[in-house]
Amino acid sequence: MPGFWSDRRVLVTGGAGFLGRRVVCGLRDAGADVVAPRSTECDLTMPGVAEQLFADQRPQTVVHLAARVGGIGYNQAEPAPLYLANLLMGTHVIEAARQVPSIDKTVLLGTVCSYPKFTPVPFREDSLWDGYPEETNAPYGIAKKALLVHAQVNAAQYGQRFVFLIPTNLYGPGDKFHPRVSHVIPALIKKCVEAVESGADHVDVWGTGTASREYLYVDDAARAIVRAAEVHEGVDPINLGTDDEITIRETVGTIARLVGFDGELRWDPSRPDGQPRRRVDASRAEALLGWRAQTRFEDGLRTTIDWYRAHREEAEHDPAV
Repeated sequence: MPGFWSDRRVLVTGGAGFLGRRVVCGLRDAGADVVAPRSTECDLTMPGVAEQLFADQRPQTVVHLAARVGGIGYNQAEPAPLYLANLLMGTHVIEAARQVPSIDKTVLLGTVCSYPKFTPVPFREDSLWDGYPEETNAPYGIAKKALLVHAQVNAAQYGQRFVFLIPTNLYGPGDKFHPRVSHVIPALIKKCVEAVESGADHVDVWGTGTASREYLYVDDAARAIVRAAEVHEGVDPINLGTDDEITIRETVGTIARLVGFDGELRWDPSRPDGQPRRRVDASRAEALLGWRAQTRFEDGLRTTIDWYRAHREEAEHDPAV
C-alpha cells in the first residue's frame, strides 16, 4: 500500500529491545513517525502509565513488543514476576489503546510457549487451547494467551482492531547473551565461543538434546510485524515460522562447527528439555500477510556469531543492572 506509513504516528512499546529495534527501523524506513519510549521512561506495569503515554503521543497504530522474557533457567527462577509483568503490560496497553480515538489498530505479539506441551506438529493456531503449556514456559505462555482473550472480547464488544502474531523462537544479532536471561541459541553461542577461547575440551549442555525447536531470524519476524500492521486486522492468532524443525542436539552441533569448537558436548539429562517438539504451520501468515521467512538458519547463525564476537560487552550486559 504505497504511502501507507508516510507520516503515520506509530507507538512501539519495547522499541529498544532485541526485536523492537528491528521493527522501529522497518517502520521508519517505510516513512512512519515512530515513538519508542524506554521502560525506564514509562513502566507499563503501573496503572495509568499507558493511558498517559497514549494520551500524550496520540498514535494511530500501536505495536506492543514490551515483554519480560528469558530462557528455561530464568523461567524457573522468576515465574511469578514473569507472569505478572507480561499480563499487566499487555492489559494496560490494550485498555489504554481502547480509550484513544486516534488508534485504529493494536498489534500484539504472542509466544509459541502458549501452545500445549504436547501439540500435534506442525502447531496450528486452532490447537492453542487444546491443553496446558509445558511447565517451565507456562507462566509466560498463559499471560500471553490472556492477552489474546482480552483482544477478542474487546473486538467483539467495542470494535477495537487488533493483530495477534505468534512467532517461534527468535534469534539474531542484538539478542541477550547474559546467562541469567539468554535463550537457547545465544546461550550456546556464548558457551562454544568461550570454550574455543579458553581451549576447553568440553561444553556442558542442558537436557538430552532430543527436544526440537524452530528458529526465526529476528529480521524476518520484524518484517512480518510491519507487514501485518499495514495489511491485516483480526483477532485470530497468526503463526510466524520457517517450517524447519531442528533438534537441540543438531543446534548445538551446528553452532560448535560454525565457531570452530571440536571438543566434547556433555549432555546433562537432569536439566529440563522444555517442550518436546516445536514447529508451527505458518500457512496462515502466507495467506493473510503474503509473508514467508527468508533467512536460512546457518546464514542467520553466522551473522549472529559474528555480531556476538564484535559486541561482547553489549551482548553480555545484564538487563537487570
